[in-house]
Amino acid sequence: MHVGLATTAAARGLDEDHAPLARAFEALGHSAARPEWEDPTVDWKSFDVVLLRSTWNYTEDLPAFLRWARGVAAVTTLFNPIPTLDWSTDKRYLLDLARAGVPIVPSSIVAPGETWIAPTTDEFVVKPSVGAGSRGARRFLAADVEAARQHAARLHAEGYHTLTQPYLHSVDDYGETALMVFEGAFSHAIRKGPLLARGGGDVAGLFAKETIEPRVPGADELDVAMRAVATIPGGAPLYARVDLIRDPTGQPCVLELEIAEPSLFFDYAPGSADRFARRVLARLGS
Repeated sequence: MHVGLATTAAARGLDEDHAPLARAFEALGHSAARPEWEDPTVDWKSFDVVLLRSTWNYTEDLPAFLRWARGVAAVTTLFNPIPTLDWSTDKRYLLDLARAGVPIVPSSIVAPGETWIAPTTDEFVVKPSVGAGSRGARRFLAADVEAARQHAARLHAEGYHTLTQPYLHSVDDYGETALMVFEGAFSHAIRKGPLLARGGGDVAGLFAKETIEPRVPGADELDVAMRAVATIPGGAPLYARVDLIRDPTGQPCVLELEIAEPSLFFDYAPGSADRFARRVLARLGS
């Protein structure tokens, strides 16, 4: 079989998942290529399956990305599938999780043309609801509300909904817990350190630099992650990453779901790339 691990030109050399995943497919007797999603010369039907891996710039033109994904899905098998992408590429899905009883970081979403209202917390984050790699996310003190308002206005002018959340200080010490879930089954987890500096500007490049280490998640984190994955329309997808942060009471809350093109941190869990590749092949009946 021929596997396409879809990427973008700017991500070449930055995707740490690519090498272990390509090796895993090759060890199982299959070839793996790294086509760029924007490249009009790629023959997508030449692939038996296309996996969205490091298409991290999709947030710059989400409609174009989804049109491309529909075109790929029309000629070959695409993971994750279109209904999952439609739902998960805009963080307004957080409100769906909350309605389903899944704890989330409190989130206020404001559309372009609506009035952004400053939160009452001492520190907060304003970011686009369509975003990846912390691009467009900024951290503000309550005293900096005018700067926050200007940032929200800029995002609205660019066509984005704004997502405003309290800055939860547990991230400074405990960090985030990111849980990798393959077909509804927990695989492994990592800890991410804090990403947003107080008063910092926009992230340069495709993503903010991360401090990563393996983590064994708590039972409460596993429970919230599984509940979040269970709410995904259409059921548990082939792959998902659930990013959690603890609130002031210690309760784990969903910061975001990564289902379109998540980093899966294979290098931090020996055997995880092989497990993932085998699940892909099993889905294809190979």
